[in-house]
Amino acid sequence: MKRTAILLVLMILASTVPAEDFGFAYHTGDRFRILSTVDEEVYVNRRFSHRAAILNRISFSVKDEKDGAGLLDGDFLTSEKGEGALQAYQWSEEYPSVFWRSKRGQYTIDRQYFMPVVRDVPTFPERDLKPGDTWTAPATEVHDFRNDFGIPEPFVIPLNIQYQFVGKASHDGKDYDLVTANYTVFYEPAPPSAFRTVYPANVMGYSDQQLFWDPEHGEIAAYTEKFKFIFVLSDGTVVEYHGSAKADQYEAERMDKDKVSADVQGQIDALQIPDASVQKTDSGVTISLSNIQFLPDSATLVPSELEKLRKIGDILKRYPDRDLLVAGHTALAGTPEGRQKLSEDRAKTVGDFLLRSGVRSQDRIVTRGFGADKPVADNATEEGKSRNRRVEITILEN
Repeated sequence: MKRTAILLVLMILASTVPAEDFGFAYHTGDRFRILSTVDEEVYVNRRFSHRAAILNRISFSVKDEKDGAGLLDGDFLTSEKGEGALQAYQWSEEYPSVFWRSKRGQYTIDRQYFMPVVRDVPTFPERDLKPGDTWTAPATEVHDFRNDFGIPEPFVIPLNIQYQFVGKASHDGKDYDLVTANYTVFYEPAPPSAFRTVYPANVMGYSDQQLFWDPEHGEIAAYTEKFKFIFVLSDGTVVEYHGSAKADQYEAERMDKDKVSADVQGQIDALQIPDASVQKTDSGVTISLSNIQFLPDSATLVPSELEKLRKIGDILKRYPDRDLLVAGHTALAGTPEGRQKLSEDRAKTVGDFLLRSGVRSQDRIVTRGFGADKPVADNATEEGKSRNRRVEITILEN
């Protein structure tokens, strides 16, 4: 068939598809979470530096709805893990954020917030769309460069997004409306008001995204992305990032904390797990393993502790839809830096054990160390120190 005939057939098929009105739908009290993973390679001055695997765990609740817009209150938890290894992600940074998002997708957000990174994507036009329709709309990327460059405020990059409504597409066995969002960047910002020694003087790159739109619920159900960005610093250093990302959104049901905590405590009692207690927290239900035994000044578990963790893992498998946060704590001994590192390593040991035991997949466990910052007993006594040397596993509500 000739190309002109193919185009004619496609035009006829498109004309038979009813137009759709794309718009976000918000309902006060709704809760949802987004799991986003990023795999990227980093080059400095054209030399390979490292690979990074990043997990973004985002939880939101709709606090209010007005004139079709929703007030979203969220927490963004970023974590990383080593290249290629079967290990849990380690906590990196946590950001709160509160903003309004209109029915069409535009944000109204205070400048104090560093998240979300990409804003006003997607933005839908005030008209019905058919497969093949295209449009453009402005957006921004916002980066946290406080640690990298000492820039105290969000670093904003303006964007112009090219969209196309492709038509129906399948993702994980479900049918959605597929929208593509593509943009290129060439941006030369003015020097920031404050920075440490250097700053990004030129930003170049592109992003190609596939957005899977759920018309029934008025939301993005998932997305995939390929990207490449180059930052030329003010001293001439060139830093390049390229890779891929994907994300899925899930509805978050409220946890019956009373029921879950009672059930977990009952299982602990029935299995006769020593030095284990349960409490309800703002984040969910926490199992505290006090006086957990590691080899001195190390993150290597004493063999007798493995059976305890296997039993805990069996309990955690009863809640497969809930993510886990594994937190390490130390007694007040040594240096603050040493305590922090030891608590992180011990949390990672427990998280990796649960992962290898099949309790959760890699993207469902995050580990974090708190050093001696959150004692539950007096460090002046040996009994108090043993209680403070603990690992806490939280079954997360959202």
